[in-house]
Parts: sequence; C-alpha cells; structure tokens
Amino acid sequence: MKKLDTFFQNLEPHFRKGGKYEKYYPLYEAVDTILFGSSSKTQTAPHVRDAIDYKRIMTTVIVALIPCTLMAMWNTGYQANLVIDSMGLAPPDGWRGAIMSAVGCSPDSLFSNFLHGALYFLPVYIVTVVVGGFWEVLFNFIRRHEISEAFLVTSLLFPLTLPATIPLWQVALGISFGVIIAKEAFGGVGRNFMNPALASRAFLYFAYPLQSTGNNVWVAVDGVSSATPMAQIGATASVAGQVVEKIDYSWTQAFLGVIPGSMGETSTLACLLGAALLLITGVASWRIMLATLIGGVIGASFFYLFPDPANPMTAVAPHWHLVLGGFAFGLVFMATDPVSAAHTRAGMWMFGLLVGILAMLIRIANPAYTEGIMLAILLGNVFAPLFDYFVIQANVKRRMVRHG
Repeated sequence: MKKLDTFFQNLEPHFRKGGKYEKYYPLYEAVDTILFGSSSKTQTAPHVRDAIDYKRIMTTVIVALIPCTLMAMWNTGYQANLVIDSMGLAPPDGWRGAIMSAVGCSPDSLFSNFLHGALYFLPVYIVTVVVGGFWEVLFNFIRRHEISEAFLVTSLLFPLTLPATIPLWQVALGISFGVIIAKEAFGGVGRNFMNPALASRAFLYFAYPLQSTGNNVWVAVDGVSSATPMAQIGATASVAGQVVEKIDYSWTQAFLGVIPGSMGETSTLACLLGAALLLITGVASWRIMLATLIGGVIGASFFYLFPDPANPMTAVAPHWHLVLGGFAFGLVFMATDPVSAAHTRAGMWMFGLLVGILAMLIRIANPAYTEGIMLAILLGNVFAPLFDYFVIQANVKRRMVRHG
C-alpha cells in the first residue's frame, strides 16, 4: 500500500494546475482520497483538527448500510425461492433462471437465497453506480470540483428502496433525475435541499407507478402476485384490533424483515444495527431519529384511538406501523441526511416530529400512498431551512434583549 501511495504522490504534479493532465484532476483526486484520504490539512487556528473527515463520514454510512444490503439480497432471494418451492414452479426464464437451475431454488439454502437475491440487486446497483457516477463526474469536470464520496452513499441508498423487479432503464432514469435535478441543479454536494436518493425514488413512484406499486412487484417470480403486509391490510375489512390478524405475517417476521417489500427496507432489525453504528460514531443525529420516532408514534396513536370503520389502516396499532414499510429505513438513513435535514438542535426536533407525524398521516389517511415516510421526508426537507431560520432568529432576539 505504501508503494501505491508513493506512486500516486508522484503522479499528483501532472494533475495539478499547469500539469499535463490538469483537466482530469477531479478524477485523480477522487481515486486518491478514496484510497488514502484527503491530503488537505488544517494548518493554523482557530480551526480544530479532527480524525473525522467527509470521506470517513461517508464510509461510516456505507458500513452502516451493510446489514440492510445483506438482508436485501437474502430476503429477495428467499421470497422468490419460497414461492417457487411452495408452488412447484420452474426457475424464471433467462440468464437468472439458468444460474438458479444449476444451484437450486431451495428457501432453506442460505447460499441459494443470497445468490438469487444478488442476481436482482446487483444489476440495479451497477446501473445506479454507472449512470449516476457518469453524471457526477460530468458535472464535476464542467465545474472543476472535486468528486465527492457522497454519491457512493446515494448509489447504495437508492437501490435499497426499489422493488426487485424494477426495469433497469427506469433505474437509470430515476438516478439521473435525482443527481441532475435534485442535486447538481442546485450546485452539487452540500447544496441540495433534498435527499437525491429519495428524490430519485419519488420520481419513479409517481412517473411509473405500475412498476413501483401493486401486488406483483414485490416477489421476483413472473406471473405470481404477492402483496406486502401494507397492501394486505388495505384490502381487509376494518375491525379494531383484528386487522393485523388477517395478514400472513407476524410482528416478529415484520421486525426481522422476512416479508415482501422493497429490497432493503423490510428489516427493522437491520436498520437498527445501522442506526447503532451511526449514533455511536456521532455521524447521524439522535435528535432527528428520536423526534421522528416520537412523531410516528403520536401520528399512529391518534388514528388508532379514533379509528375510522371505513379505513382499515386506522385499526393498526402503533407498534405495527414501526416495523411495516420503509418507516425504519427512512428514519435511520434518509431523515438524518446531514445536508437536507435541519441543523440547529431545536430545528432537528421540529423537523423529526414533522416527518414522523406526516409519515403516519399520509400512510393512514391516504392508504394509496402506503410509503408515507418517503413523501414526509421530502416535505420535511422543504421546511428544514425554515425551522433553522426561526430558531436562529429567536436566538438573536434573546441575545439582543439580554445585552440591551
């Protein structure tokens, strides 16, 4: 590794201003910082030197996403293998089917589940990295900005929010929208007012609803319909306290994530493991996480205490809402985005409460949008600067009064 570092140091003058490859400096700098860290160091006061930098923050988030990523591959394969095995079906047509025919589609096989799920997850991830990375590099070359590691997080978050059967051309279109419209149009890293991965998912949700919603997208088996627990609840007759008894899954299964759904959002346990790392390292705000959780419980409890017989979602207890859909994933990884969330302490509390309450309001009052957390966070991103503004202005007024 030391020899490789020396090699890059010898190359650096050729990419600096006046060098032969000056225009390719952003690309050189991106590879160098990913491998060895940033070479920029604080030299004088009043700045504080710290071992943590932007690269390490992004790396920590990626590590925190590993449990959800592993669960995405295993559960996607498990759900597909379970249907194939229980219904006596043949493996799917095409190259995936050829591979699975050789390996077998047993839901009891850890390897088979991981492999089958990876055959769906990895193509989505690769398309996201290639297409999104192209736009990132292009805009940074044009602006002569350094290429940030932030896209590595976006490129992993986005596939985890998608169903396994999403067409790859839609993946390319969605990530292009998120990078160009929600991020680069506002100046790039640190200037986007909403989470690019979430904006990409919302674009696909509204532009191509048939490929993002419904009963046949959550299990990667052609011609097989399998609804998520949220969809099953929406189709039941509303009887207070008995709605969840009519679905095919237990609370424990929902908590573990052994249910149909978006590839990386089903497991609350995996999200909690990621949350633990983000909180221990101080990368994510515990205030936003806690406030969003409290807001979600408040919103769900209100509807549960005052149920509507015509709406089965109001008969779902709050503790069920916490493990269904993408609420946990959004709470841990999306709402805590350090760029698009509120930055003041009081603002974080207001932001989190708004997101949590709105998530349940959208999910329950309008079951057509069962993933209320997605829309709630995007709306929260819009209000976050306003929350910070009011908090700062209130602090200014208090100091003015205190000092006459």
